[in-house]
Amino acid sequence: MNLPVLHPRPGNLREVAERIEASTGLRVEIIKGSLVMSPTRRGKHAGTIRRLRIQIDPRLPAGLAPYEMSSVALPEDPDDYATPDLTVLPVEWDEDDSWLADPGDVALAVEVISPSEKAKDITDKNGWYARAGVPALLVLDPRTGRWNLHTRPKDGEYRGRLEGVYGEAVELPAPLPSPLDTGVLPRYGSPGPA
Repeated sequence: MNLPVLHPRPGNLREVAERIEASTGLRVEIIKGSLVMSPTRRGKHAGTIRRLRIQIDPRLPAGLAPYEMSSVALPEDPDDYATPDLTVLPVEWDEDDSWLADPGDVALAVEVISPSEKAKDITDKNGWYARAGVPALLVLDPRTGRWNLHTRPKDGEYRGRLEGVYGEAVELPAPLPSPLDTGVLPRYGSPGPA
């Protein structure tokens, strides 16, 4: 269940987001000037990230590493930031005191769709990553067993897009490791009775 989107006054969104995260433990992002809160990951959501990390980590070139829950700043807006489920960054991130990574340092961002996420939220987030200049965005949807790889950001949109279903390999752009096996990724179960 996604929680409501809040619209506090501009200029203090990051402060509000930090307070919400500290007091509730919810994941908070600022997308297009709106606070977006998500509940704690479910097991299969977390399992998807773990299974990807196991594939990516040992095959990354020296100098890059996968990080979970590292936030990325939008350079043109002092308030906006997103927190991908998995981000490939330079290993120097290990020693950085900042909580916001520069999008120019991101080699790959991975988003796993939550069970109740809406299409508009997904589209807004994809556009956010393109505006930030993140070179590769992998979106995994355990609801449908589909994936989308977005590449070549230009003028606020991704010019390259590949899509497939779980079981089909994802060919990431160099220097990222390829192929990724999506056949090992879990799918969400059917919702139970209300």
